[in-house]
Amino acid sequence: MPLFFHRQSSLPTTTATSPSYSSKLLKPLKPNSAPVPTRTPLPIIVFSLVSLFIGLTGTIFAITALRRPTPIPVFRCGKSEDTFRAFYSLSTSRQLGDKNGGLVDRPKLLGFVGIQTGFGSADRRAALRSTWFPSNPDGLLRLEQATGLAFRFVIGRSKDAKKMAGVQKEIDKYRDFLVIDVNEEYLNLPWKTLAFFKAAFQLFEADYYVKADDDIYLRPDRLATLLAKERTHSQTYIGCMKKGPVITDPKMKWYEKSGHLIGNEYFRHAYGPIYVLSAEVVASLAIARNNSLRMFSNEDVTIGSWMLAMNVNHEDNRALCDPRCTPHPSQCGTSQNVQVCATRQVG
Repeated sequence: MPLFFHRQSSLPTTTATSPSYSSKLLKPLKPNSAPVPTRTPLPIIVFSLVSLFIGLTGTIFAITALRRPTPIPVFRCGKSEDTFRAFYSLSTSRQLGDKNGGLVDRPKLLGFVGIQTGFGSADRRAALRSTWFPSNPDGLLRLEQATGLAFRFVIGRSKDAKKMAGVQKEIDKYRDFLVIDVNEEYLNLPWKTLAFFKAAFQLFEADYYVKADDDIYLRPDRLATLLAKERTHSQTYIGCMKKGPVITDPKMKWYEKSGHLIGNEYFRHAYGPIYVLSAEVVASLAIARNNSLRMFSNEDVTIGSWMLAMNVNHEDNRALCDPRCTPHPSQCGTSQNVQVCATRQVG
């Protein structure tokens, strides 16, 4: 009897349509589930918010800067101000200067003429405005365009509020002042003259700078012709020269407290009512420290000493100092002189 025998299984046999299984073990399937979201680190969130804030701020600033109107230029040299050009800068309908129609920071001129005046000289200024000096900003602009010369009344400042208020009314009306940062008084004229040249040089690029008093009748056309002449010397003083005895008596008007440095007679020096300095001379004065220049009691002597020290060429031109004057300024037109009448003799 056989030791064993095959017993028929009662299970149904595999058919062609039944699935076949591999002998290899199958990996268990993972259950289907939604992925768990990871949390963004806090530093990244903070950095993103800061970046967004900076971006928005920059965008807002750029839009504001583009839409903001152009700031009004103020034409100053320190505390000195050109009220004429400041007035034109306030009006968009009035333009002065460059080819683009805007105001030029430092306009190029043939000459800048500063009429030295004071708080008690309103009548003299009125006399000039009724004769050769234009009485409104448009007239000043036309004269500048016709001659290449700019004209301003030059005045300092005062601690007297009443005086300042009075001159401010005149400034607001005529807009024809260069107000400089210096104490306005007669004994301070040498310092005022230096302050004038410093401010004028910073505010205007001119070939010549003219200092004139407020008691002369001036011919702007003749002055322009005189300044337009070709000259071989770049450092030039144009005007009359004079000499005279040194006044050492304190009771006299022209007392010179530093007379002991000069002697009995003055060196040749400037004729005070009007003279001209070339741009190179004024440039040297503009960079000089106030205490580096000798200041005498009288402004004309002071200027003369500076010119000698700087080795300036002296052009003794009598057209700037002829004392002849006719009874009325309208009759002065026949003269070939630049300065032909004194306004204190007018009217």
